[in-house]
Amino acid sequence: MLIGRPALNEYATFYADYVARVPEDDLLAVLERQVDEVRSLCAGVSDEAAAAPYAPGKWSVRQVFGHLIDAERVFGFRAFWFSRGDAAPLPGFDENEYVARAPFEHCAVAALIRELELVRHGHLEMFCHFDGHAWSRIGTANASAISVRALAFIMAGHVRHHLAVLESRYGLRAAG
Repeated sequence: MLIGRPALNEYATFYADYVARVPEDDLLAVLERQVDEVRSLCAGVSDEAAAAPYAPGKWSVRQVFGHLIDAERVFGFRAFWFSRGDAAPLPGFDENEYVARAPFEHCAVAALIRELELVRHGHLEMFCHFDGHAWSRIGTANASAISVRALAFIMAGHVRHHLAVLESRYGLRAAG
């Protein structure tokens, strides 16, 4: 299903980099493939190695994955909320506070990847039931207008952003 790219007025400018990271037309296929990309990138990461940040004050690999899960849930809920035509605005979230209060350091990397996969697959099932009206609905989150379509692009671009960080800063490489 092709949903079309979001227009610039469908999301706040601070999301532009995430949207730009997804040039493909078939967004649902991108979202589906990302689970395997994440799994491949983390195939050789031990739980011990995943506990160390690349620099002081930075997140560990586990915390990055936990953040991906948190953001997936937030963006997915926003997409659900607005797809149903709910006009009530939703708040922003402070990703650093979420990570600081989460138990990610006590989770195995495999468990975090499995959780991300389950959350993503739930969103994909939800997205498959959206019609053109649902995709184009716009709501307010974090005091900015955003469309359901833009949220799905942001979900994919956000994962791509963090996978690139895991490769460049943490030295992770995809298996195979």
